[in-house]
Amino acid sequence: MTSSYIFLTPPGSANTRPDETRTIRDGFTWLGFLFPWAWLLVHRLWLPAIAAFFLQAIGGGLMDQSGLWPAGMAITLGVNLLVGLEGQNLRVRNLAAKGWNEDGLVAADTIGIAENVYFSGKADIVESDAAAAPDWENKTRPNRPHGQATSLGLFGFDGGR
Repeated sequence: MTSSYIFLTPPGSANTRPDETRTIRDGFTWLGFLFPWAWLLVHRLWLPAIAAFFLQAIGGGLMDQSGLWPAGMAITLGVNLLVGLEGQNLRVRNLAAKGWNEDGLVAADTIGIAENVYFSGKADIVESDAAAAPDWENKTRPNRPHGQATSLGLFGFDGGR
């Protein structure tokens, strides 16, 4: 099954080394679904982790009350689904807000194949004549602040998923 992999480069770097580039799979995360607030903490998404923890605590409290079990279960399951479906997008938006650049999107079966495709294109640029290489620092981007690319990731990158 093919997945999309987003490649992010650190802020202010024109020639990024492969070990500086972050690759994030755009899709459902089982660990984010099963352990939402812990998964968010591991990825340093502090405010969403606190919100998920409190919402799950409220849901757990409601499940202990007679007659409110369905509402508590809905809140808890809703938090789990939201983090499972949109957790990776939260990671991308958090890094973009810190100045990281969304440099590429590759559809591939595995992360290894995606990295081979992404870095093979970068190797061609480095080996070619410097005058013909594009200016990565002055690359035109849409007029929007970092981290405001999509609303909850429902529409994906470049208009589709």
